[in-house]
Amino acid sequence: MSTLTENNAVTTVPAADSTAALAHFRASLQFETDCSDVASALASGSPGFVLLDVRSPALFARGHIPGAVNLMHGKIIASKLADYPHDTLFVTYCAGPHCNGATRGAIRLAQLGRPVKVMIGGVTGWIDEGFDLATSDLA
Repeated sequence: MSTLTENNAVTTVPAADSTAALAHFRASLQFETDCSDVASALASGSPGFVLLDVRSPALFARGHIPGAVNLMHGKIIASKLADYPHDTLFVTYCAGPHCNGATRGAIRLAQLGRPVKVMIGGVTGWIDEGFDLATSDLA
């Protein structure tokens, strides 16, 4: 049986040509980063971005990525970002692949003209990669 002639859900729509695929995958890195790259950048001591946990304060307190700032996606407004230079890169994350909070936060930041990427995987991905979470007391 040849895999080149099989017709199934994967092969029914042909793959893009290599030039289009290269452009697509290169472009995706302008919008997304992953847990491992974020951890490495944070470990450097000078990551070049603000890591934004867009979940509730209660979830943030129960476990968040060390160094993250908590700002719920629904609360992202210009006045909350006033202390950050306008060219500050923000990286948003939420609970994980089952949650669209990071995307919602990224939309709000982009609407405010702020550079932004989403950390794919969120807290679930962070834990899956073997990284630890920090906890905090609720104020």
